Amino acid sequence: MNDALRAALAETGHSIESLAGVVGVDRKTVARWLNHDHIPHPRHREAAASALRRPIGDIWPDTSRRREPIWFRPWQEIEREAISLRSFQSTVLPGLLQTEAYARAVLAGADVIARSDVERHLASRLARQSILTRDDPPHFTAVVDEAVLRRPVGGRATMRGQVQALITACGAPHVRVHIVPSTVGAYAGLNGPFVIAVGSEHRIAGYLDNQLQGQVVTGAEDIAAMLAAWENVRGEALSHWQSVDLLTEMAKTWN
Repeated sequence: MNDALRAALAETGHSIESLAGVVGVDRKTVARWLNHDHIPHPRHREAAASALRRPIGDIWPDTSRRREPIWFRPWQEIEREAISLRSFQSTVLPGLLQTEAYARAVLAGADVIARSDVERHLASRLARQSILTRDDPPHFTAVVDEAVLRRPVGGRATMRGQVQALITACGAPHVRVHIVPSTVGAYAGLNGPFVIAVGSEHRIAGYLDNQLQGQVVTGAEDIAAMLAAWENVRGEALSHWQSVDLLTEMAKTWN
C-alpha cells in the first residue's frame, strides 16, 4: 500500500472521491494509486501532489528511478530529443498514443513480461507520452494498419476509449494519424513495425521492435531502407481526415 498517499489524504481531509474530482480521474483510478505498485501518469501525479500539498517525490518516491529496460534507454533518449517522429505499427497502436487501459492490456497479454512488472512498464510507457504535451512537442505522424483498430485488446470498453482518445489526439496540430485500410493487399508494412526519428540537428535514427527487445539503427543504408518503407506505407494509407472519419465510425462499432 502507498502509506504516504494514504497519510496525505487523511491530513488534507481529501477522500478518494474528492481527489479524483480534483485530478479529473475516476474513483477506481485513485483507489489503484493506493497500491504502492501503481504509479499515476505524470500529469496526474502533478495534479494530485498539488492538491495534497506534497512534493511528488514524497508520495511516489520511486518515480525518479529509471523504469524502462536497459536496451530501450538509447531509443528513449532519441525519442525525447526528436523534432519529428514517424511511426508505423501493424500489430498494436503506437505507445505514445495508447490509453492506460489499452497499454495495460497489451503489456499484460505479453508472456515475456512478468505480471509483477506490468505496472512498472506501464508507468514508463505513460511517462513517455509527455513529449506530446510539452511546450515544444515533436511533429508525430503515425501510420496504423486497420487490423490494429479491429482487434479487441482489453475488451470493447477499452477499445472504445482508445479509439476516442485517438480521435482527440488527431485534433492537435502536431499529431497526424493515417490508417492503412484493410482493402490494401501486400505492402511494406507486412515486414514489421518501425519508427523514424529526426533530431534537432537533422540526424536520423530508426527503431525496429521485436518480441525480445528493440534495435536502434543509424547506418545510412538501413535508414534509406526505412525511409523507403515509410514512403510505401504512407502511400497506401488514407489521408489524416479520412482516417479520422474512419475512426469515428469505428468508435460506434465498439459501443
